[in-house]
Amino acid sequence: MRETAITALHSCLAAALATRSPAPLVLRGETVPQRLPPGGLVVIRDGETVEETAILSPLAWAIEHRTEVEVIVGGATPAARNALLDALLVDLAAAITADHSLDGAVEWAQPGAPGFEDVELEGAAAARAASVPVALFFTVAGSPLA
Repeated sequence: MRETAITALHSCLAAALATRSPAPLVLRGETVPQRLPPGGLVVIRDGETVEETAILSPLAWAIEHRTEVEVIVGGATPAARNALLDALLVDLAAAITADHSLDGAVEWAQPGAPGFEDVELEGAAAARAASVPVALFFTVAGSPLA
């Protein structure tokens, strides 16, 4: 179920951000390339399960799994980097909140507040990054490993 949930998040973000021009590259679990695409880079990290609650009769588990969505942008000036990053974050939040169930893959998906940092890529101009936690809530039968 965890894999289904993360795959659905990736599909949701890839589809929503594909309409931008230029569109960012949306990856899952990849290393950050040395060259940033003009539209930016979005990398979905698998994250970790932060809570497992047993539901009895019949046995099921309510799971909260937290992924991290990294958004990295370049630009000639700090203002350009901040503007592109902000636009991508708004689109990311809009995509998730438009369908909190990620097309039925989860019971609820909720983006959290981003953390920001300036990053330097070897041989590249300065970049700005944000890390957005996305909580995925779902229920599995029998075992938290299901």
